[in-house]
Amino acid sequence: MNRTILLSCLLLFARPSLRAADSASPPASRPNIVFIYADDWGWGDLSCHGHPVLKTPNLDRLAREGVDFQQFNVLNPVCSPSRVAAMTGRYPARFGVNTVFGDTQPPPEMPDWLDGRAPTTPRFLKAAGYRTAHFGKWHMGDKPDGPTMSDYGIDDSAVYHGPGPKSGFHDIADRAAKFIADNRARPFFLDVWLHESHTMHAPTPASLAKWQHLDDERMRIYAAVITDGDNYVGTILDALEKAGVAQNTIVVFSSDNGPENTGGEKDRGSPGKLGSYYSVGDTGGLRGRKRSLFEGGIRVPFIVRWPGHATPGMKNQRTVFTAVDLLPTFCAAAGVTPPADAAGDGENLLAAFNGEEVLRRGPVFWLHAGSKTEPDCWPRLAVREGDWKLVMTYDASRVELHDLSTDRAEAVQNNVAKAHPDVVARLSQLAMAWHAGLPVKADPSCLSKAQPRAAVPPAAAGKSEARPRVTPAQRVEAFKRWDANADGRLTLDEYKDGLKGQDDLEGRFKRFDKDGDGKLTLEEFAGPTVK
Repeated sequence: MNRTILLSCLLLFARPSLRAADSASPPASRPNIVFIYADDWGWGDLSCHGHPVLKTPNLDRLAREGVDFQQFNVLNPVCSPSRVAAMTGRYPARFGVNTVFGDTQPPPEMPDWLDGRAPTTPRFLKAAGYRTAHFGKWHMGDKPDGPTMSDYGIDDSAVYHGPGPKSGFHDIADRAAKFIADNRARPFFLDVWLHESHTMHAPTPASLAKWQHLDDERMRIYAAVITDGDNYVGTILDALEKAGVAQNTIVVFSSDNGPENTGGEKDRGSPGKLGSYYSVGDTGGLRGRKRSLFEGGIRVPFIVRWPGHATPGMKNQRTVFTAVDLLPTFCAAAGVTPPADAAGDGENLLAAFNGEEVLRRGPVFWLHAGSKTEPDCWPRLAVREGDWKLVMTYDASRVELHDLSTDRAEAVQNNVAKAHPDVVARLSQLAMAWHAGLPVKADPSCLSKAQPRAAVPPAAAGKSEARPRVTPAQRVEAFKRWDANADGRLTLDEYKDGLKGQDDLEGRFKRFDKDGDGKLTLEEFAGPTVK
């Protein structure tokens, strides 16, 4: 046989198969699943991703023993909507969740909480006999009259920014370890959603002591925070070994978005907690950070260990994995078929957990109703199809097109929109059609055409930019759109039509209706300053 042909055959059989995603046969025994979700942890904040200072021995171990996915994206560059996607398998914009819960003046489409009837991985696995738990951050709504953790299918919980029993930052891993020990004899699904590396920073004394040799105060604090987070990962791995279930447990580590933007002046925060001045997280060379739809804001670490399935030490460079793929993939691993009405946006990529470089079938969409613009936070919509990624304003008056196979960093000078007008036209229409089809839509009247930011006065240079609030004028515009018969009053039906698909609309309507007459005046809805 020709030596060249022989070599080609050997290489073909040696490399993981590359094929379109499809359903995979469930494992012989149902695995436990542990999903560790960090906060604001950049793609480059791992020593195994090449960080020159930070040390993450437990995450490095996880990568050596599993698959390190190089193209994983969350579906929003800020916390709440990113977590909604990971929990439900649906784009967060389908629920109107386009910013963080708890904003004092949220946009009109924003609900008060994630709908308690939304599809969730814990609910589906609980119905199949799994014990489910959630420890750590929630941040998908925390109102006294809102859903409980049980409503989402969660048996055991201790959280912050969420309902039910509360948890501190530093006891999350210990609570999770106890849950593992208590449930080692039955299949379980466990969320461990860490605080690190979100502000305010609260590093432990032991981790601070480890980095005292660094002269750079910012890096010293941040390195201590990352060390704490990595240690908590180690606590989980040790608990699995001690319980004797490590070999039948899928462990996933990821982050909810890219690293925070460092504050321009030292902010000591509250006693024992340090502000964003120390947020020197690393995107690994990717453009943008938290709040940006460029890759630095949405491409994050994603490591999967599954003994006997995931190929140890593999770096999957080809599979485009996203947060909405988690629900169908976790369910497939457990041998669970989500109900037809789950209407998920993700794909079952279980074959990628088994070491194959799977190609996803469909495009991926993003929407972020943020407030910042320049330099990298101006895109409001984004779509990826294959290796093409288009970022754009709502009306496509400003776009950038990048080929991620050759331009991972989305460098400004590598914007190829002018060279490929056909691709721009097709993808922009795809993104706008997706946005138009959402049951609740972000209001594009705000920042629909991003403008360069005005020069910052010297006295304010470097200070954190405050989030612009929804103005009375914006509420007036919404009022006029929803007032179908133009009688100057909003009925409950008109209000519901304006916010289709959101939860508790009657309750929210009543809170606006100060005089209880069943109709909203412009003043009741937009405030007394309206003329």
